Amino acid sequence: MEDTSGVMLEKAILVGFEAQEDDPEQVTYSLEELARLVDTAGAEVLSQLTQKRSRPDPATFLGSGKAEEVAELCRSLGVDLVIFDRELSPRQGRNLEEITGVRVIDRTQLILDIFARRARTSEGKVQVELAQLNYLLPRLTGKGVELSRLGGGIGTRGPGETKLEVDRRRIRQRINDLKEELENVKKHRDLLRRGRQEAPIPLLSLVGYTNAGKSTILRMLTGADVLVEDKLFATLDPTTRRVILPNNEAVLLTDTVGFIQRLPHHLVAAFRATLEEVVEADLLLHVVDASHPNANGQIEAVNQVLESLGASAKPALMVYNKIDLVDKAELPRAGDDPPAVFISALSGQGAAGLLLAAVDKLLAARRTRTTFFIPYQKSGLLAILHEKGRVLHEEHGQEGIIVEAEIEVVWAKRVESKLRD
Repeated sequence: MEDTSGVMLEKAILVGFEAQEDDPEQVTYSLEELARLVDTAGAEVLSQLTQKRSRPDPATFLGSGKAEEVAELCRSLGVDLVIFDRELSPRQGRNLEEITGVRVIDRTQLILDIFARRARTSEGKVQVELAQLNYLLPRLTGKGVELSRLGGGIGTRGPGETKLEVDRRRIRQRINDLKEELENVKKHRDLLRRGRQEAPIPLLSLVGYTNAGKSTILRMLTGADVLVEDKLFATLDPTTRRVILPNNEAVLLTDTVGFIQRLPHHLVAAFRATLEEVVEADLLLHVVDASHPNANGQIEAVNQVLESLGASAKPALMVYNKIDLVDKAELPRAGDDPPAVFISALSGQGAAGLLLAAVDKLLAARRTRTTFFIPYQKSGLLAILHEKGRVLHEEHGQEGIIVEAEIEVVWAKRVESKLRD
């Protein structure tokens, strides 16, 4: 089978795994998602199967009998590769390749491959290459210094060196070089972030499962020229745009990389500089594909990544998207903890107004009563307190002004930050 450009698609078999403690429905959802990932990577799924075991076999993951069954299926269908829905150990991967006679990759390697294809900016490419090399390093055993098996096909692409015929020492050196580059990226982002905080403007981050519609929402709210595609991980590089709320207050909205179940830890580590946009946000807009049958599982996957980033306690607005594809009776009930809004970013009229009004209300509700001491040399901050809050008491002394004000938490933090500078 060929894709739209006339290139022959690789043929794949998918292998799922169900342990005794696993929910069979979640295993099914995960395998369906793996099929979508394979489609995104540019391959054709010819068959899929699931192995039920108490635990993975340490040598072949599946057990020798099931591994031979997969090998026979490979021969009869003429497939190019086998893709496992769980991460394989280096030993398991090598043994399975010997048994099946075809390339064997796992979910982690597939996701890394998609990221390698989707990365557009130099920063994105550095992050992906770092994740790939950290994944590959422990898998060199038995191959000597030869990595030329990475010459082509899914799980073999990368934005960095193409031949990768290097030894461990050179790979470790490359990893160190990439980490230094990302540290420079972090410093640059810190400067940009500090500049934004100087404004001061509230920072909002779109987070959510991949393909939930974050980029569509960003385009809807800002008109930003961002890629919107019905593919997993369609966009990797964060985009920040200015948005005006109904009360004419300006906020900055950043679209972030989509999350996924069992997001490879190599990727989370490599993309930490990018994901710090989430950590620094004043409010998270957690976008959910309301039409997905495993929406609750996707919400939990996103929450797990947020927790790993130290951002799980951030104020959040649940944004249930794609409600035009759902029977209203099936939608979750709106509540205050966390607050929620229901929209269709692609086709729903008035969705932008509804979402922005919810953001406006949520930011306004986060008000605090605080007393500030403003030195006369920073008296310009008094205007911010009058403009963004309600000044309750103002007393002029010899060194400065004591001001008691009721103001949104985000603005109180901005003023306090400027007073410390």
